Amino acid sequence: MTLEPLYSIKIACYYCEHEFNSSRVRPSFKKAIRTDSDFCSYYKDENPDYYVVRVCPKCGFASTENSTERLSDAQKNRFADKISSRWIERDFNGHREWEAALETYKLALLVAQTIGEKERIVASLLHHIAWLYRYRGDEEQEQRFLKYSLDSYIKVYELEGVGANNARLLYLIGEMNRRIGEFSQAVKWFSRVINDKNIIDAAMIRASREQWGVLREQMVARKLELPDEMKQA
Repeated sequence: MTLEPLYSIKIACYYCEHEFNSSRVRPSFKKAIRTDSDFCSYYKDENPDYYVVRVCPKCGFASTENSTERLSDAQKNRFADKISSRWIERDFNGHREWEAALETYKLALLVAQTIGEKERIVASLLHHIAWLYRYRGDEEQEQRFLKYSLDSYIKVYELEGVGANNARLLYLIGEMNRRIGEFSQAVKWFSRVINDKNIIDAAMIRASREQWGVLREQMVARKLELPDEMKQA
């Protein structure tokens, strides 16, 4: 008997407490063929990213496993007013095509913005939407959502500052600046990861050095003025 890539988990909706099934990809099927420099992964079979968002079929509350579990009365009221009252029941359990995946992410983004979810969650949802457009080769929409996501990640940085665990965040901000063509900003953020003595995440320091090299080549190819720290590189 061949193992199906998908299995179902039971979720109790954070808003209406209705129990529903949501599909996940089995860990044994989660091996990426390749991964981009901003952590976007590509898969041979089912893409686990398509199943990150869980949508309650009853009320339309869309969340991820990192979402806030307890909603205040004010959050519930905003959700009821903006989303639940207009929701037409539908079930996202089972196999998802690209279009359904995009719909779940955009719904999760709308919910997150409506209830005032943590900025990290909003940034991650925006980033995943950019990846979905990248899978489709839609560069215009990918760039649009990369910019939104970058703004959101910068807000996370402003709220949290540089902790030992934030090397990945700093690296991502650098890499996303590089991807949208903001090269001087990318230099600044990569430099922080490479030079800040408080950062001890070896993988992110190495990744920043690699992307620093990629960035330098891009700037030379476009005949752009190199910042001082790159001239010495």
